[in-house]
Amino acid sequence: MRLSRRKFSKEFKIQAVRRLEGGAKLLETARALGVHQTVLARWRDELREEGAEQAFPGVGKKKAEETRVAELERKIGQQAVEIDFLKKLLQRVEEARMLQELNRGASSTEGWSKKPKRDRP
Repeated sequence: MRLSRRKFSKEFKIQAVRRLEGGAKLLETARALGVHQTVLARWRDELREEGAEQAFPGVGKKKAEETRVAELERKIGQQAVEIDFLKKLLQRVEEARMLQELNRGASSTEGWSKKPKRDRP
């Protein structure tokens, strides 16, 4: 069973924050309003940062641009991980190629490194 999220109006959120600004304690206010204290603290922070005009643009929804930015940041992070993986893979392939070349060179010059035996009289 999935619980649906409750939605609060902009006016409700502003009134709740005004209670806190009036000196009410966070935990007591949250309990009285039936919201979690972290939610109430988030509302307080958003109202302080955005001001009454910009705060709480939707009922419980993020701003569209914030959602898009978060999506793009996730994508950038994923691409950064993929690039790092591919760089390490390329480095291993290059190292393996160099080892192969060294081994080929060593096997073709193997006879040259031995000193010829001298015949004794």
